[in-house]
Amino acid sequence: MAMDRDRLAGQLMAVSAVVFGLALLTILTAHAFEQFGGYAPCPLCLQERYAYYFAVPAALVAFFAARGERFGFTRLVLVLVALGFLLNAALGVYHAGAEWKFWPGPETCAGGFDLNWGEEGIVETPVIRCDEAPWHFLGLSFAGWNAVVSAGLALIAAYGAARRA
Repeated sequence: MAMDRDRLAGQLMAVSAVVFGLALLTILTAHAFEQFGGYAPCPLCLQERYAYYFAVPAALVAFFAARGERFGFTRLVLVLVALGFLLNAALGVYHAGAEWKFWPGPETCAGGFDLNWGEEGIVETPVIRCDEAPWHFLGLSFAGWNAVVSAGLALIAAYGAARRA
């Protein structure tokens, strides 16, 4: 019985650590592209970061809850993380679809407004459109990769939540 509890604790700690590490790596990569690559995020990109901002500390909480053998609480946290990433994957698909012109993006960031020129020329504020992908890798934009990573993290967290002694 004690060995089963130890094994379950180890499995839940491992899942929590993987979710923590991958989520942290992903959000740091997004910030690196922004800071060092010059890729400014659109409003949808910023919304897609919320799941990572929740999951990183939540996975840490889940790790220590599993270590303390509070399995019910650990599973609850992992379910919440899985749901957050599942919703984020859907948002990433929506965003990528807007970039591919499968459907319109939100009017607030899809360029649904006109820029007015001031007396002194060009407006200094850049307009970052949600319906234009500034970068692609293997055919996917930032939004597309977010959907893939979020779906993967949702599956990993759900796997952990489903673990039993």
